Amino acid sequence: MDGNDRAIVTFTGLAHALVHTYELSIPILVVVWLTEFPVSTALLGTVVAVGYALFGAGALPGGVLTDRYGSNRLVTACLVGMGASFLLLSVAPNVPAIAVALGLWGLSASVYHPAGLALISTGVEERGSGFAYHGMAGNAGIALGPLVTALLLLVADWRVVVALLVSPAVAAVAYARTAEFDETAAVSPEDGAPSADGGDAADGPPNSLGAFLADSRALFTTGFTLAMLVVMANGLFYRGTLTFLPDVLGGFLPPVGDVFGLFAGSALAAEFDLAFYLYAGLLTVGIGGQYVGGKLTDRIETPTGLAAVFTGLAVVAVLFVPAAQAGVAPLLAVSALLGFLLFTLQPLYQATIAEYSPPGDRGLSYGYTYLCSFGIGAAGAAISGYLLSAVGVRGTFVGLAAFPLVGLAFALALWRLDG
Repeated sequence: MDGNDRAIVTFTGLAHALVHTYELSIPILVVVWLTEFPVSTALLGTVVAVGYALFGAGALPGGVLTDRYGSNRLVTACLVGMGASFLLLSVAPNVPAIAVALGLWGLSASVYHPAGLALISTGVEERGSGFAYHGMAGNAGIALGPLVTALLLLVADWRVVVALLVSPAVAAVAYARTAEFDETAAVSPEDGAPSADGGDAADGPPNSLGAFLADSRALFTTGFTLAMLVVMANGLFYRGTLTFLPDVLGGFLPPVGDVFGLFAGSALAAEFDLAFYLYAGLLTVGIGGQYVGGKLTDRIETPTGLAAVFTGLAVVAVLFVPAAQAGVAPLLAVSALLGFLLFTLQPLYQATIAEYSPPGDRGLSYGYTYLCSFGIGAAGAAISGYLLSAVGVRGTFVGLAAFPLVGLAFALALWRLDG
């Protein structure tokens, strides 16, 4: 990678890590909220789904704004909004206030993915590697968010912990103001990329509602539509699996005193929840998945990779509970496999979107991508919350397996289209 590539990957990697730090700290806080407030998994799942839905719903306007004004401004605004939202969350007195704070976080975070991914796709020459490192940074945040949150909860009230999580956003904003790079270094002007200062190019961003609708109609070719359906299936499974996973894992793990006998009966044992750390470990394994998925985009056809990973996820979902019930070792193995496959998928579909969209509308295309992934996908949180209360853990995982099977069907259709 050249200097411009490295600057973009550093900038987007830092912001991506923070987006997912906040996103995946929420399931850890869900466990606390279930104890703190008189609320069911179904209701709390719906509350969380509202924030996650806005995380996706704002992606489409975020993509349009990215094509018009450039990525740097949008990513900086995202960081400011996320910090402010978590500051509000830290003083939330009840579940409705939590819902408002999570909704504001979702709107703030929603602009990141179309802005960050558009920047990589138009500014980074080594796109596959850029997606890989960007994904790895995101997974570092995905793992560190829950881990840091869990560790802080050992010694502080959840409101104090949430307030402390605001400080990384403040530092990131300070860095973002100094970052400099060429946002369009990887595309030529005749490709229709937006100019570096956010101005129009030949086939640049839409400047009216009519132009937006025309660009959207042109964007939704058969291939792009199939890619959107792949993204939607992934989003539903991703959110449905991860939202209550720390709580689910706690049902399969022994008390900490049985594992670390030295601490049995201590105040540390009373606060130390092994499920939090297994959850963080599972997400850490996803760093490897992001790397492998990113590198695969440069070596194989993306529909082939998508089909293989969806197949693996469906098998893991069906086998997750039987493996977890078989003992700690099988639980660790199936959790690691889930984390690896879940995040291998992301750079594969991100690269697929780049293949089926023009550079000048790349922000718009990623806006639609994360509207499907995080917006529609947010319904997975409500679905899993309902399934847990209605059919239990085994039925929930079997039900969630339907999503990767649907994704497999769409990936195969995309493969046939390319063939």
